[in-house]
Amino acid sequence: MRKLSRRQQENRKRTENIIYSNSEEAIKILRETATAKFIESVELHANLNIDPKYADQQLRTTVTLPNGIGKSIRIAVLTNASNFTEATQNGADIVGSDDLIDEISQGNINFDLLIATPDMMPRLAKLGRVLGPKGLMPSPKSGTVSTTLSATLSEFKKGKFEYKADKTGIVHVSFGKSNFTDNQLVENLIALYKSIEQNRPPGVKGKYFKSLFICTSMGPSIQLDLNTFD
Repeated sequence: MRKLSRRQQENRKRTENIIYSNSEEAIKILRETATAKFIESVELHANLNIDPKYADQQLRTTVTLPNGIGKSIRIAVLTNASNFTEATQNGADIVGSDDLIDEISQGNINFDLLIATPDMMPRLAKLGRVLGPKGLMPSPKSGTVSTTLSATLSEFKKGKFEYKADKTGIVHVSFGKSNFTDNQLVENLIALYKSIEQNRPPGVKGKYFKSLFICTSMGPSIQLDLNTFD
């Protein structure tokens, strides 16, 4: 069995078998245990009472956190030539039409998010096998199929992102960086929790949340009382 470092042992003592009922206190401990030599991501892991194999128990939605997640993304826009100027002026890093489709088909994916206008979707269908596994296929549900490019680009540049529950019903999502202030992380955590709560799938019966943990990339898990946000 791998031996824990002194740093890991000390962090574990501060969090093991403790359930925090105060989000401010939990975030304070989280930042104090973020002792890696780089800026760590801050993550939420929510175990939900859902079975995603059923259509009415799936969770997939978008959220814009008040303080962003501390990550800039490259956005590509697939549209017709008449929209190129609008997309470029509103922050798109890559803009194209059939030429962009050809680039993607050759495996040249130099972006983190792809936004498309509805008229381009039929041409993009053949690339489902390329974009789908990477989570880059535009869809109306994720807000990445849009006729209002200016507004859509503005939202995603401000930090809007998509998240979903995995096949076991757990949501794993980053909500900031360890160099954020306590207040910024608390605000983001509350906003993310409310987003999950408000997008409760219609097929859920009874209790929705099973457990809720936060952590940094290299830090220990910190469990939150499910009544923390009531």
